[in-house]
Amino acid sequence: PAPPPAAPPPPPAPGGAPVQVPAAPAAATAGTPTASAVPLSWPAVPGATGYTVYRDGAKALSTSATSATVTGLAAATAYRFQVTATNSAGESPKSAAVTATTAPGGPVDPPPGGGGDDLPAHALVGYLHASFANGSGYTRMADVPDSWDVINLAFGEPTSVTSGDIRFALCPKTECPNVESAAEFKAAIKAKQAAGKKVLISIGGQNGQVRLASTAARDAFVTSVSKIIDEYGLDGLDIDFEGHSLSLDTGDTDFRNPTTPVITHLISAVKTLKARYGADFVLTMAPETFFVQLGYQFYGSGPWGGQDPRAGAYLPVIHALRDDLTLLHVQDYNSGPIMGLDNQYHSMGGADFHIAMTDMLLTGFPVAGNTQRVFPALRPEQVAIGLPATPNAGNGHTPPAEVNKALDCLTKKVNCGSYQTHGAWPALRGLMSWSINWDRFGGGEFARNFDAYRWN
Repeated sequence: PAPPPAAPPPPPAPGGAPVQVPAAPAAATAGTPTASAVPLSWPAVPGATGYTVYRDGAKALSTSATSATVTGLAAATAYRFQVTATNSAGESPKSAAVTATTAPGGPVDPPPGGGGDDLPAHALVGYLHASFANGSGYTRMADVPDSWDVINLAFGEPTSVTSGDIRFALCPKTECPNVESAAEFKAAIKAKQAAGKKVLISIGGQNGQVRLASTAARDAFVTSVSKIIDEYGLDGLDIDFEGHSLSLDTGDTDFRNPTTPVITHLISAVKTLKARYGADFVLTMAPETFFVQLGYQFYGSGPWGGQDPRAGAYLPVIHALRDDLTLLHVQDYNSGPIMGLDNQYHSMGGADFHIAMTDMLLTGFPVAGNTQRVFPALRPEQVAIGLPATPNAGNGHTPPAEVNKALDCLTKKVNCGSYQTHGAWPALRGLMSWSINWDRFGGGEFARNFDAYRWN
């Protein structure tokens, strides 16, 4: 279950100057356009709580971040963009215009910053219970259905919480009577990879607490994870740190410049692994909402202390590794209510929760409400939605019809319900599920629904 919500900070002192309409932003800077999208960024405006991007004079999207990607554009076409700043007092004049021309070709968004360039445009990610058994039963690697594009081996776990020494072994035969041999397992991995699938080692999980509090633990992590990757011929790493693995030291208040050793050592270790294996290294992460979206309200122990130091603690890791990150699939389950960008609380189990939580990742948000510290939006092809495959698999199971509503809203801006997204992202990468085993136990409904979904 998710940790309890963090304690709120004390309210600000009454009084103060009335809110003024913000000044116009400086002209936006256009990044490298694709055939269907133009990334934009602009300097923060003091007093602004949000920004609106205009395309050829018409409103394209709103965001709380100082960057955004305008999607759904025609190839080889020039567009003119302007930005306004907003707050409770109103909207600023428009910025000076910047013109950008989309690339020639079809409407194809760029591949992820990390490895996995050859993943399908819309991918299904699943965890395979490889090292343990539970009520879902053991599934052999060779028997994983073809629907699953990324297979995360659950789990690599440390020899102790602070050792950094990660070990992985197949489920013991006493626990899993139908477990295959190591040779059969490795051969099945190769066959999956030959069919275009990615197979990763997932580190952590509910029981595998990992705290890289020392440089020795950091180095042991790199050595031991490399050994697992090499032994089984894997494509990369999934970081599934849960519980108390990540927390922020008191006074570590800026996600852009973390100082907490368990944070900085994890970032350093992953960068070392990425450098060792090169551009094809696949990096995914599966944090809980408490460690990501809760950061909109609370970050670490807070400026006054007393908050849960784990609040938002994945944000510095995601941010530092965003150029290496293939996929972020936050667990939209086992979660308490979380505040979205509409400043309303959203609860798991229906389309609304996935829409609000995913919109935060694709729009960006001020961390702990500080508009000078905005977590920038991730690219849509870096984001998948994490869900339980069946009601048995975790709290917050979402019926297939509600999953489809969430995808409709996020990719087409239809079936959104009451929540208004800050854009439409047809390049949203897909779905993650806990787990492949639970989906087989449930008759394959989750994967079957994903396969049948019409993205266009």
